[in-house]
Amino acid sequence: MLHDTYRHKGMRKKLVAQLVEKGIEDQRVLEAINSIPRHLFMDNAFVNFAYKDQAFPIGADQTISQPYTVAYQSQLLALKGNEKVLEIGTGSGYQASVLLEMGVKVFSIERHRSLHLRAKKQLEGLGYKPKLFFGDGYKGLPTFAPFDRVIITAAAPYIPEDLKQQLKVGGMMVIPLGEGQSQQMQRLVKVSETEFKKEVYGDFSFVPMLEDKSYRS
Repeated sequence: MLHDTYRHKGMRKKLVAQLVEKGIEDQRVLEAINSIPRHLFMDNAFVNFAYKDQAFPIGADQTISQPYTVAYQSQLLALKGNEKVLEIGTGSGYQASVLLEMGVKVFSIERHRSLHLRAKKQLEGLGYKPKLFFGDGYKGLPTFAPFDRVIITAAAPYIPEDLKQQLKVGGMMVIPLGEGQSQQMQRLVKVSETEFKKEVYGDFSFVPMLEDKSYRS
């Protein structure tokens, strides 16, 4: 079992200072990243790099996102606390832990069973209580809808209609849209049951959101 040491806490402070330099302003996001031991979400081989602002492999051809990307998406969600958030792509569970640390209710879907089970164990071990599901992110979680926010943590080739339907009026979706090496970060605000306002932000790089494939072990 890895521990959270003073050295790790010192490295997190440096990471947070870097994020501030890169333009992250939401204090609640910065505090969450400062308090979460990112190294515990990573393979032992990468532990010494845990507080570099980089993405790293976590197995199943997936990555733990770059801290700046996690902070950027979290900031775009404009959370006040207590919102109901649907996350598509649990991955390592790190993004979910940032959201939980910010005081929201997290419902997260992962389609790789191995990652789903590992994230469940990791988050429970750290005392977090999200609702985690093994399934198809494109379908969302209609049973638990509507959601105040939807965050997609993989490259989406298009905006899934089911996820738009599951968003509350007044709610927001943050999604990296596009195929290939680079995606455009977008925020959709649901103005009415049928109308969305689109806001476009910078370019990012995500692993693809899998579609029309059997669930992965």
